[in-house]
Amino acid sequence: MQLCNSYRAGLRDGVPIGLGYLSVSFAFGITASSVGIPAYIAVLISMTNLTSAGQLAGLTLMTAGGSLIEAAVTQLVINLRYALMSISISQKASAGFGIKHRLLGAFFITDEIFAVAVSKSGQIGPRYWYGLGTVPYFGWAAGTLLGALAGHIMPDFIISALGIAIYGMFIAIIVPPAKKSRPVFLVVLTAAALRCLFTWVPGLQQISAGFAIILCAIAAATLGAALRPVRTEA
Repeated sequence: MQLCNSYRAGLRDGVPIGLGYLSVSFAFGITASSVGIPAYIAVLISMTNLTSAGQLAGLTLMTAGGSLIEAAVTQLVINLRYALMSISISQKASAGFGIKHRLLGAFFITDEIFAVAVSKSGQIGPRYWYGLGTVPYFGWAAGTLLGALAGHIMPDFIISALGIAIYGMFIAIIVPPAKKSRPVFLVVLTAAALRCLFTWVPGLQQISAGFAIILCAIAAATLGAALRPVRTEA
């Protein structure tokens, strides 16, 4: 089976993600600065979390005076999908991906890094994984610093526009494999349709975004596996 374990290759694949994170974390830095959080604290948050939705939710709880238990439960719900991603990535990990690398490498799991990693053919090694996470990690921290320093200088409409960058980047990641594989295309459409239900159906609107993403991913993947299973060689 083909093995990708080049740090340089991972670094190259991570550049587009890092550039996208730079603009998104810039908006987070501005938000943190607007509620009175010092720039170095905002950067510390980004360097120890690496999760956009989780950081924004945590920022809201911090400014509202929420308890540690509330913060822990909120982060668990929002970031629970990463557990599913970790399980999926572990199936592509090479034999060199021991327990030490798994524990350290789990920190770099994000939606975009996961999408790029699973799109690679064959197995991936720890060096590739660390290379893939390097530029996004420092891009996320650098964008937070720049945004925090910018403070209230940027107009509101520019700040709102920066938040759209992450969606455009993720679409660019999933479109190529969806164009090459009809089963992948059907799974993507199914997941998108289910997510619309959680957005518009009154009863389903009460479910948090984190749980909604998990349910949509499981349902779409299960349906895809049942209707269009991937045939493997014996």
